[in-house]
Amino acid sequence: MFIVNVEGAVWNDGKWLVIERSIKEDHASGLLSFVGGKVESPGVDKDVLEKTVQREFLEEVGLKLKAKMAYVCNTSFLYYDTHVIDIVYLCEMEEGSKPSIISTDEVAAIYWLTYEEMKLRSNAPEYLLEAVRMAEEVRVRNLE
Repeated sequence: MFIVNVEGAVWNDGKWLVIERSIKEDHASGLLSFVGGKVESPGVDKDVLEKTVQREFLEEVGLKLKAKMAYVCNTSFLYYDTHVIDIVYLCEMEEGSKPSIISTDEVAAIYWLTYEEMKLRSNAPEYLLEAVRMAEEVRVRNLE
């Protein structure tokens, strides 16, 4: 058995949207992260991963995302004794949508940071930096 987790990489005006995870979180508390979360049992549905990303953004930072997303990467890790598959998508905000902290249990702060700014932060894990590099490749490829 495993958990499926999805995250959204949102780029705007030369910077990436990242959150600082709340210290109330039992996984990666205090670290920088993309917004995301676990896929809940949807029954029979389509676009389950994308809908999960949209739900997580609304619940955590009140940001509405466009439906079209681009796959970036996937990784796996252990969360206690459970295997987690983590999938990252490149996402776009809906016009006029602005992030703000909705779930203080999950989000301590919201930042718009360049990759270089993230590298300077002690709470930016290497896996986030790698996901940002890969999201940038997908973003540039989609512009061509």
